Amino acid sequence: MQNRVVITGLGVISPLGSDLDTFWSNLTAGISGVDRITHFDPDGYTTRIAAEVKDFNPADYIEKKEARRMDRFTHFALAAASRVIEDAGLKLEDLDKDRVGVILGSGIGGIGTMEEQHKMLISRGPERVSPFFIPMLIANMGAGQIAITYGLRGHNATVVNACASSNNAIGDAFRLLKQGYADLMITGGAEAPITPLAVAGFCSMRAMSTCNDEPEKASRPFDAHRDGFVIGEGAAMLVLETLDHALARGARIYAEIVGYGCTCDAYHISAPEPGGKGAAGAMRLALQEAGVLCEEVDYINTHGTATPLGDKAETLAIKHVFGDAARRLVVSSTKSMTGHLLGAAGGLEAVACVMVIHDGIVPPTINYEYPDPDCDLDYVPNQARRLPVKMALNNSLGFGGHNVSLLFKKYQR
Repeated sequence: MQNRVVITGLGVISPLGSDLDTFWSNLTAGISGVDRITHFDPDGYTTRIAAEVKDFNPADYIEKKEARRMDRFTHFALAAASRVIEDAGLKLEDLDKDRVGVILGSGIGGIGTMEEQHKMLISRGPERVSPFFIPMLIANMGAGQIAITYGLRGHNATVVNACASSNNAIGDAFRLLKQGYADLMITGGAEAPITPLAVAGFCSMRAMSTCNDEPEKASRPFDAHRDGFVIGEGAAMLVLETLDHALARGARIYAEIVGYGCTCDAYHISAPEPGGKGAAGAMRLALQEAGVLCEEVDYINTHGTATPLGDKAETLAIKHVFGDAARRLVVSSTKSMTGHLLGAAGGLEAVACVMVIHDGIVPPTINYEYPDPDCDLDYVPNQARRLPVKMALNNSLGFGGHNVSLLFKKYQR
């Protein structure tokens, strides 16, 4: 017998706020978190904007001495973990910590630490490189530090699958719980990629928007004038647990997770397969695992990065899977407001899907002004919509052709 798996906690550190209520209020209000980069001087870059986490102080979550030994992405991970544990009402002393685990996604890990320590090597020599350099850099340290902080001895892993990383992490946690290998998992993703080198690399690829004069309008998924994504940062965590475990401790249940699909385009290092076949395959697998018909899905939180090729391919993928039913679906891209959190994007968007089901409000795709004939679905343009949603799909599509879809369902006892 396989377990039902439910979501009982949500925690975010995001460009739209570092608590769940603020994040959700700003998201449904259609507020943009994009502005000029402040982490470094962006003059000379073709892209000078990003979606930064504002007013974040790691000392609010981590002892100062320990925080100095961690990269910013780990600060985000631990802060979001603190938020989600509180939101789920977990009494850790009452849990079997051998059956509580952590799976996180991060596409880049400690790239800020890499840049800082490389400068130290060049300017002051190898003996001045920090002894904490490697533990700060490696991408698994977000998951590791959460386990260390809370004494969680269960399954612990990190997924590095570019922009699909945290959706993979959530899916893997779901499967562990479903198959009985754990009672409760903390899962999601963390990313801190707004650094001089990372931004320069994406600028060289010409992947990012150059709408520097109007930052709040730069991220415009599915719009005919879209010109690339806007980089973002932050973390998002979910508490997943078996239904029996949640009921036994009297947990509040936001929603149920019922499907996980994962495929690869096997096509190109950065461009999507033009027909959207890989993304379509991931959606079909998620629906198949859940035993759900296309007609039962109400909402899709799209990958929707605002790249010319990506948005078109994802639209085609949705049409492949849903056929005529695609016309009645509501689909939106919350990246229009949060920017693209790379490996943490799926986690933040999973939180959005769960809140859509829980609250019955679909966040908009802002900056949708000029319809594109190749992108002709209902993208919930510019204004949130009240809508009872029983089933929501979350898509993440990453460099390397990684495609992941998660299916969330309204919980019914």
